[in-house]
Amino acid sequence: MSVIRLIHVKVAPDQIAAAEKIWREDCAPLMKQAPGCVSEQLLKCFEEAGEFISYSEWESESAIETFRTSEAHHEIQRHSRGLQGAKAVVKTYSVIP
Repeated sequence: MSVIRLIHVKVAPDQIAAAEKIWREDCAPLMKQAPGCVSEQLLKCFEEAGEFISYSEWESESAIETFRTSEAHHEIQRHSRGLQGAKAVVKTYSVIP
């Protein structure tokens, strides 16, 4: 059964382009290569400027936990720390069959 991980991210309006660039060039490629990552997409909100959701599908919770302790995850954290005033909330969901 798939596990969905949503990272709700809010950045200042002047950081939107930087956030998209960091995700596209630095973060998404690392996540997509992670063992157990089925897919990764960045969703941009129509109504709220600077609001994004990183939507990733994983094979299992253990795949997420393995990724969270990996060097790739630490590298993603380093890249995203460059965004001034960004706030993130992580939530994990199971798919109901």
